[in-house]
Amino acid sequence: MAGIATTCYYLTLSSTSTRKTWLELKTNYGRATPIRRRNLSIRAEVNFVNAEEAKKLIAVEGYAVLDVRDKSQFDRAHIKSCYHVPLFIENTDNDPGTIVKRTLHNNFSGLFFGLPFTKLNPEFVQSVKSQFSPESKLLLVCQEGLRSTAAANKLEQAGFQNIACITSGLQAVKPGTFDSVGKAELQDAGKAGLVTIQGKISAVLGTVLICAYLFITLFPDQAEKLLQMSPVR
Repeated sequence: MAGIATTCYYLTLSSTSTRKTWLELKTNYGRATPIRRRNLSIRAEVNFVNAEEAKKLIAVEGYAVLDVRDKSQFDRAHIKSCYHVPLFIENTDNDPGTIVKRTLHNNFSGLFFGLPFTKLNPEFVQSVKSQFSPESKLLLVCQEGLRSTAAANKLEQAGFQNIACITSGLQAVKPGTFDSVGKAELQDAGKAGLVTIQGKISAVLGTVLICAYLFITLFPDQAEKLLQMSPVR
């Protein structure tokens, strides 16, 4: 007479943060036959904090500061003892399409707002991995909060589990919050070009346009949807 079959469930968690489940059918003869297997990915959530909370993460919890801004903004001002791995690097490609784009950029964003003509850094994730383990606690900073968010998403996908970002970036940091290095204050490191000599109105307008430019660059799909929602006149 055949033995009575029993069903057992097993759950394991691997070191790569992937949860694996499988179903086994056992008989009284001690044999096990797997009949189904499924993998579920578990992703850590990025922690968004204000400047004071970020300061506590560094002092109390041992977070390392990773600055992902371009070199020009980093050189103007950065948090003391931080690491620098830019999400964007200067684009020096000389194909015809890039030359046209660089010329247009330099006559608008470059001239008025001091923004360098850049492209995504293809070695960003690998550069971070060469300096930090996936278990490292990282506080990502940029000037306005967009690049650090994009960088956090890339590192999260690469397996990093303890990531925090400053909401609205360094532009929202009050003077004296962090020890800094450079000629400018941290909140002013994004100001360059003609906006620095055209008064407060130009500075505010420049900040808005810079954020809009970065939003369109980093999130083109969302930007297109917003444009489609605008009324047609």
